[in-house]
Amino acid sequence: MISAGDFRNGVTIEIEGNIYQIIEFQHVKPGKGAAFVRTKLKNIKSGGVVEKTFRPTEKCPQARIDRKDMQYLYNDGDLYYFMDTENYEQIALGKDAIGDALKFVKENEMCKVCSHNGNVFAIEPPLFVELVITETEPGFKGDTATGATKPATVETGATVSVPLFVDQGDTIKIDTRTGEYLSRV
Repeated sequence: MISAGDFRNGVTIEIEGNIYQIIEFQHVKPGKGAAFVRTKLKNIKSGGVVEKTFRPTEKCPQARIDRKDMQYLYNDGDLYYFMDTENYEQIALGKDAIGDALKFVKENEMCKVCSHNGNVFAIEPPLFVELVITETEPGFKGDTATGATKPATVETGATVSVPLFVDQGDTIKIDTRTGEYLSRV
């Protein structure tokens, strides 16, 4: 159990059968009345954000989230297969559990599989990936002063905005959290 006075960003708690991660918290001491803790909570399974207030002495059970490194093997229709590299067990996850987390992940790359009480609810791709551009329009020489970008398709099928000087066949580094181009490799 964790009391509301001990809340910190990133802590996961369980309220009414749902798992929430604390995005933001604020201890408020009004001039009149008792102090309280105002929080922004993100539902880990649905992704929805709610605001809730707690008394500082109120206690909630802290949820234990297991993050395990697993290798993404392949997808077969709506199922995505992952393998534990320690004991070689494989699990298959549906498209609803994956979402768009794998749009920058190639086969045989490592991901973190997040679960609570054995139920997988999310996949965390690596923070940065290096992918080859399979399709993009040719850039124009000398048109770099504006900082303009063009769409490019990478080998996983995702589309990224890249600077004009990046060509087809180049390997680029992408931040998977934002989907932004970082640099050429």
